Amino acid sequence: MSAQPRTARGVETRSRILRAAEDVFAELGYTEASVSRITDRAGVGQGTFYLYFDSKLDLFNELVEDLNRRVRHAMAEGAASAPDRISAEREGFAAFFRFTAEHPALYRVVREAELVSPEALRLHYTRIVEGYIEGLDQAHGAGEIGDIDTTVAAWALMGIGEMIGMRWVLWGSNGTGEGGGDADPTASGTSAVPEHVLDEMMRFIGGALGRPAAEPTKEEES
Repeated sequence: MSAQPRTARGVETRSRILRAAEDVFAELGYTEASVSRITDRAGVGQGTFYLYFDSKLDLFNELVEDLNRRVRHAMAEGAASAPDRISAEREGFAAFFRFTAEHPALYRVVREAELVSPEALRLHYTRIVEGYIEGLDQAHGAGEIGDIDTTVAAWALMGIGEMIGMRWVLWGSNGTGEGGGDADPTASGTSAVPEHVLDEMMRFIGGALGRPAAEPTKEEES
């Protein structure tokens, strides 16, 4: 288990190692990423590394947890001012896509965790889902969504967000192979989900969540 720093300087050093690890793991993968490469990128000695982390695997697990904490914070912050659950979904997803654009390592690190550290992978997803279920339960109680199984819905919503982010943020938005597209899975992406894609995604989600029908206007009633 990694040691927690006791000074502001220690906090900064540990954070610098984590940021370096995020870049190196994303670029090289877990197997090729060495402690020496990470410490070189962070600008610290290997002796300093072992003051904060027991091993490369320990660092990897801490990075998964760190990315998880930051992406959940970004999503919660994005959705905080939304007036209802459907709006919260849209703003939360938009925040997730922005975070992914800024930290594309999230995808590679989480996927590598499936082989490197399955427990870290499971923890990453279950922490996100737990918050989702809580929000959906509250929305159901407030009559903002239909009578659905919120656990199933939470897992489904997370899958939608992850795949949309992969397709449009990481792969790109056009279909020509220039800057991304379905035919070019190695492209760097466009760093944004097009507005029409987000609109269509939310139209689908609104229907799936059983968005309550709008009250008819006086003109419609007459």
